Amino acid sequence: MNSDTILEAHDLSKEFKGFVAVNQVNLRVKRGSIHALIGPNGAGKTTCFNLLTKFLAPSAGRIVFNGVDITADSPARVAKRGVIRSFQISAVFPHLSVLENVRVALQRRLGTSFHFWRPERSLHTLNERALELLDAVDLAPFAGITAVELSYGRKRALEIATTLACEPELMLLDEPTQGMGLEDVDRVRRLIKKVAAKRTVLMVEHNMSVVASIADTITVLQRGATLAEGSYAEVSADPAVIEAYMGSADAALQGAH
Repeated sequence: MNSDTILEAHDLSKEFKGFVAVNQVNLRVKRGSIHALIGPNGAGKTTCFNLLTKFLAPSAGRIVFNGVDITADSPARVAKRGVIRSFQISAVFPHLSVLENVRVALQRRLGTSFHFWRPERSLHTLNERALELLDAVDLAPFAGITAVELSYGRKRALEIATTLACEPELMLLDEPTQGMGLEDVDRVRRLIKKVAAKRTVLMVEHNMSVVASIADTITVLQRGATLAEGSYAEVSADPAVIEAYMGSADAALQGAH
C-alpha cells in the first residue's frame, strides 16, 4: 500500500446463507479524492460500506486503512482510526437544537459523553468549535433552532457537520442526496465538494449528475462484483456498464455529461 492510497479492500466478500452479496471486490481509494460507488439496485453497495466500516464482518478478504489491516477491528475501533460514515436514513436528534447536535458529536470525540454529573454550562466550551463546523456546512444561521425544523437537505448537512466533528480522515457517505429536491441536491453536492478539500470521501450515490460533477474515481458494482472502475467519462462509455443499467439508468448516465 503506497502513501497515495488511504483505503484498500482485497477480495472482499460477504455471503448470507448461500447468497453472495459482495463477491471478491477489490477497491483502492486514493488519499484526498472523492471516490463514488455506483451500481443498479441490489449491486451490493451498502453491504460493501457495512463491511468497510465493520458493521458487517466479511466472509473473506482483507481491509487495509493507512497501511494497517483493520479486518478484525470493531466498528468503534475503525471510527477511532478516522473512518466515519453517514447512513441512508437521517440520523439527527430532532428535538435538540442544531448547535446541540454538533456539540453531542464533539463530546463523543472528547470522551465526555457519559459525564452526566457535569452541569450543562460545562459544554459551552464546545460552542465555538460547534459554530465553526456549522459555518463550514452553511448552517450557522440555524444554530438555535431545533433540528426537526430543518429541511431534509439541511438535516443531511447537519449530519455532515456531526461527522466532521469526529475529525474523520475518511468520510463514507451513504446516499447523501437520496430523496432530495433539486435545490437540496445542489446544496449537498457543493457541500461534499467543499468538505472533501481537506479529507477523503467515499460515497454511495444514485444521482448520476452528482457523481459526474464531483467524483474523481468511480467504481461500478453489479451483483456484488466490480464491473468497471475509472473516471466518469470512462465508466459511462463502458459497454458493460451501459448494459448493466439498461434504459432509464443508461439515459441518466448519458444525460449527465
